[in-house]
Amino acid sequence: MTTPTSTLVNPIGMIKPRRKIKGYSAILLPFLESGEVDWDAFRQHLKRTVEAGLVPAVNMDTGYINLIDEKTRLGVLRETRDLLGGKEFVAGAFVKDQTGASFDGDTYKQRMQEIQDHQGTPVIFQSFGLVEQDNDGILNSYRDLATTCDRFFGFELTTDLAPFGAIYDLETYAGLMEIRQCVGAKHSSFHREPEWDRLLLRDQKRPDFTVFTGNDFAIDMVMYGSDYLLGLSTFAPDLFAKRDRMWEQGDPAFYELNDQLQYLGYFTFRAPSAGYKHSAAQFHKLRGWLGCNDTHPDNAKRPASDIDVLRELGQRMGVVE
Repeated sequence: MTTPTSTLVNPIGMIKPRRKIKGYSAILLPFLESGEVDWDAFRQHLKRTVEAGLVPAVNMDTGYINLIDEKTRLGVLRETRDLLGGKEFVAGAFVKDQTGASFDGDTYKQRMQEIQDHQGTPVIFQSFGLVEQDNDGILNSYRDLATTCDRFFGFELTTDLAPFGAIYDLETYAGLMEIRQCVGAKHSSFHREPEWDRLLLRDQKRPDFTVFTGNDFAIDMVMYGSDYLLGLSTFAPDLFAKRDRMWEQGDPAFYELNDQLQYLGYFTFRAPSAGYKHSAAQFHKLRGWLGCNDTHPDNAKRPASDIDVLRELGQRMGVVE
């Protein structure tokens, strides 16, 4: 599936000043040198994200959802439910398969039910079995999943991030918006034009539908009406929340802080993009949030030389000594 050429003429006219931004932040799952999950650091990061005013997103790519086992996946949901005490959170519903596989709706529904049983809202990760269908098959699969919940979020992601990802054409996206239980969708094409098109479609077709930018290379998409569900915000939920307030208040300091956060995104999301999770752990350690910067053993690693760059970026933003 390819994204059609945009018909947008003047995106500047889409800018929405002083808009209140809704931020969802993917939670980094931290690890100890032993290779075990650092549950205490996880709880602390979850707490600081909520205290900043952002909604936590657990068991996403930032939480190694494609690498962790069932015990860890359920442990994350349990810890999140117990700490948040009824506050909003979302969690990834991920089904691992191979190209050529049939759509596994039953496993998706099990994952969705697990999340709902822990008081969260499911985010439907794509899979080969989902996206390798024709457009009618894709939409019918989402309609089937919708029968098991009151609300869920969709998720488009570029194959640059995952081989099982896909960016839907606008007709399919419009069909997704027609599903009442689908209350929003994260868009991670890493390009502005298809996201602008989705915002225009949302405004015309279903104004209550939330378009979440997942573009860590264009976090200023919030200026145009996107909200966000980002991995980059796990580096500094406090600074993202501060930036969001600046936009709502019309504070021109928004632009400088956004620029600093964007540079952090360009540096840490360079290829291989999965290495950003190691970058996040390095940055958390610099901020005094972690005792070590280890990641899941199977995740891509960054060189130790990155730490000096991250330290300077943190100093420029006033969060690292």
